[in-house]
Amino acid sequence: MEQSPLYIRVHPRDNVAIVVNDGGLPEGATFADGLTLRERVPQGHKVALADLAEGDEVIRYNVVIGYALKNLPKGSWINEHVIRMPSPPGLEGLPIATVKAPEMPPLEGFTFEGYRNADGTVGSRNILAITTTVQCVADVVQHAVTRIKAELLPRFPNVDDVVSLGHTYGCGVAIDAPDAMVPIRTVRNISLNPNFGGEVMMVSLGCEKLQPERLMPPGTIPIVTTAVDDVADIGDVGADANGDVVVLQDDAHVGFQSMIESIMKMAERHLERLNNRRRETCPASDLVIGVQCGGSDAFSGLTANPAVGFATDLLVRAGATVMFSEVTEVRDGVDQLTSRAANPEVAQAIIREMQWYDDYLKRGSADRSANTTPGNKKGGLSNIVEKAMGSIIKSGNSAISGVLSPGEKVRQKGLIYAATPASDFICGTLQVAAGINLHVFTTGRGTPYSLAEVPVIKVATRSDLARRWHDLMDINAGTIATGEASIEDVGWELFRLMLEVASGRKETCAEKLKLHNALVLFNPAPVT
Repeated sequence: MEQSPLYIRVHPRDNVAIVVNDGGLPEGATFADGLTLRERVPQGHKVALADLAEGDEVIRYNVVIGYALKNLPKGSWINEHVIRMPSPPGLEGLPIATVKAPEMPPLEGFTFEGYRNADGTVGSRNILAITTTVQCVADVVQHAVTRIKAELLPRFPNVDDVVSLGHTYGCGVAIDAPDAMVPIRTVRNISLNPNFGGEVMMVSLGCEKLQPERLMPPGTIPIVTTAVDDVADIGDVGADANGDVVVLQDDAHVGFQSMIESIMKMAERHLERLNNRRRETCPASDLVIGVQCGGSDAFSGLTANPAVGFATDLLVRAGATVMFSEVTEVRDGVDQLTSRAANPEVAQAIIREMQWYDDYLKRGSADRSANTTPGNKKGGLSNIVEKAMGSIIKSGNSAISGVLSPGEKVRQKGLIYAATPASDFICGTLQVAAGINLHVFTTGRGTPYSLAEVPVIKVATRSDLARRWHDLMDINAGTIATGEASIEDVGWELFRLMLEVASGRKETCAEKLKLHNALVLFNPAPVT
């Protein structure tokens, strides 16, 4: 049955709305309120609800997303070519912890089956990860991982997977530059992700700048020091303990197969310990969720992201940790963040991260406008201001209780702002380093994005995308746009799916297809 012309207006003050209909609407299409299109408008793109004169504010989300570059009569198509983007908001005089989060009663009684670690964290998967200190060893480690999966993993049925933590860092870089701390602590903290069970093993070339003892100094690695059949004794030790580093340049290695055999022998010890682990019932408060969007469109801020925001509030009520990120995709709403900070210290930390990133972009002769992609614009997002308003909604309504700089590890509960670039791959990598055990990713244009290190639940913003990519999307939030479901309905669906996936009772679409992206480090330091 053909759908009648339909648009969505977010706020009563908005003077634009987006077209809902699949495929868009032709010139002359008339809506129920009598609004008639003056030209064809693609799905997700904006239509003027009133006559706009040159210079007039264009308002969506009750926010000025631009200024008309010419007279735009009612019914006109409003896109990036006919509006001028506003200047970014300043970082001075912002509201500081002025908004009290709405009273939300605790959400009790929800649990999942997870792997509890010695440090108190909980994994949603039981994975052996092999850390690399330098890109030079990546292919050697991947060769070893292929053999480990084929020859060793079948003997250890309680271990879910073996992954190589490859990256493009470790040498040819200014290792002592101040910003080098970002990629170094990122690699370190990825290795300590809850899904790896505290089993850290490394492969080094030997001559690289990022030496194993620098990557994992004493006090950073929990190592099981007793036999696998005995009670585990966990101690914080350095990178050279228990032979948990294979150095390819060591004299003991004669030929390629010698290197592979050393890695496999080391892996076998860790697999034995991981195989002894069992899932146990854990409260929902042990979840650490990262939320992110990519391939965004104009529906992202209307369907998927609000549903994620509702689920975020449920998780915070349950005592869990949720982190949202992407500096350039929240920069234009910085006042919304500082006002929701739990206290002035959190607000100042948000401002600090925004200023750091402004300076970083300026060094590269860029600004936040470089964020929006051709796909974003094709999906109806005219500029980064509009995109940011729809992105922030993923954070829900809870108070922001903490802030992480890039590569830092989360150490508190509640809603956390983890500062990262907006790049899907870099943001996901940094959230893995921060300690997530589950990832939620919304998309409107569609992307096969996923991670090998943590399960990724994909949420489609549009029903057409969910239909076409039926085996890549886990949840269809497009039903919100057509009125078939509410934000609350999809939010609860997502919350319950998180518990099922975290428990291992359900695999995500990407897990079934064994899709995952490579880890991509954020390296703002110089390359030599």
